[in-house]
Amino acid sequence: DLNQRFSYLPLQKEDGRYKLEPSYLGQLSFSDIEKFAVLAGIKGLFPSLSSDFVREIFDARLESSIVVKGHSYEDISSREPAFRNLQAAIKNRVCVNFIYASSAAIEKQYVVSPLKLLNLKGIWYLAGEHDGKLKTFTFSKINALFSCTQQFTPKPELVEQLVQSDSVWINEKPIEIVLKVAPSIAIFFKRRRLISKQVIKEETPDGGLILSCTVGHLNQLLPIVRYWMPNLTIVSPDFVRNEYFQQIREHIKRLEDDQVLLSVEG
Repeated sequence: DLNQRFSYLPLQKEDGRYKLEPSYLGQLSFSDIEKFAVLAGIKGLFPSLSSDFVREIFDARLESSIVVKGHSYEDISSREPAFRNLQAAIKNRVCVNFIYASSAAIEKQYVVSPLKLLNLKGIWYLAGEHDGKLKTFTFSKINALFSCTQQFTPKPELVEQLVQSDSVWINEKPIEIVLKVAPSIAIFFKRRRLISKQVIKEETPDGGLILSCTVGHLNQLLPIVRYWMPNLTIVSPDFVRNEYFQQIREHIKRLEDDQVLLSVEG
């Protein structure tokens, strides 16, 4: 019975005796908490994650001293069955079949070898192999999901590519971009990375910064440059700077057209 009917349980056998793993008895160790912190991406949130610090956090007398306001996460509570099905498919290494709605008018059927469920900036994605390439799919756009009987073996190079990437544009050719940061906002870029693979190359005499970043798609960068304009400017390459200027010109033209339209209607 223990080896067959209850094989799904995390049983540990020691000296001819069986016992459940402690975590399944509701007893979480410091190691379990540390693993969860790494999985949830919050290990670097606190000054340290030692056992003493964790015990202090759980001390009712001290917990009121800390308030954490993190990302706003999308609500996927209504899609728990699909989430669990994908987890099981990843664990069992079986392909999944689903309909993907890339837009309101376009739907396409996919058969994918699922590798990871990925959360970026509060949004969940499925990362998997399709047609020999690593691709990402927005989880909320996946419909009619079911697991196939076809099994697969994850390709190490795709798994490594997934681990190294920090964006959803995984399969795009990386673009290295050099930026100039004005002194007035330099502190924000020193505190933490605000752009994909941000590296501070130089601090200018006036307190500004020259930094580089690597993106898989210009949409990872240009909205950030617009947000910080005019204090964040693109130095190179030229085609990225020209694309940015073109977007700004088009935006100004739309504003002027809207203003004319409002004047006429008025």
